[in-house]
Amino acid sequence: MNSVGLFLDRDGTINTEVDFLTRPEDLQLIPNAAEAIREANRLGIIVVVITNQSGIARGLMSEDDVQAVHQRLEELLAARGARVDAIYYCPHHPDYGTPQYRKACTCRKPKTGMLERAAQEFGFDLRSSFVVGDRWVDMKAGELAGCGTVLVLTGYGATEREECEKTARVDHIAADLYAAWLYIKHRLQKQQQTSERAT
Repeated sequence: MNSVGLFLDRDGTINTEVDFLTRPEDLQLIPNAAEAIREANRLGIIVVVITNQSGIARGLMSEDDVQAVHQRLEELLAARGARVDAIYYCPHHPDYGTPQYRKACTCRKPKTGMLERAAQEFGFDLRSSFVVGDRWVDMKAGELAGCGTVLVLTGYGATEREECEKTARVDHIAADLYAAWLYIKHRLQKQQQTSERAT
């Protein structure tokens, strides 16, 4: 299924929400998140993390800090037999920061730049792919890119649920990333069965 992409928000979806996570030692995986990613890996699905990191623009962290957090994330996933194929982050903010980072970019969710970059680099079909996240910007980015969308109730998901459903298309609501993965796996299996019957 390497024509399918699984886009995952980072904070509140894979790891516990910490406002402006700057230190690798503060990163903690949400229970069963690694297991969801590991199962997607085994099916040949491309797993990509897409995360807004406006703390860089706000001067709260550096890009080196973000890279260190991502290295820690990859280490914790690897310890559980899981991996992500790429991590994309947006360091920009339209209203804060130095000129380098203060801009209305195309990568900051709900814009679709990170999703389009991944689809181009890995060669998968956005319309066959899924976005999982805990905020309305994740759902909107998925909708605008033509992906399936799954809202998780970890992180900000429970408090943003109503706003998500009002401002974006939410295909499914799941308790956490693993529950989201079970839904996505079921959808993919149904799609595969349909295509097999059509051939």
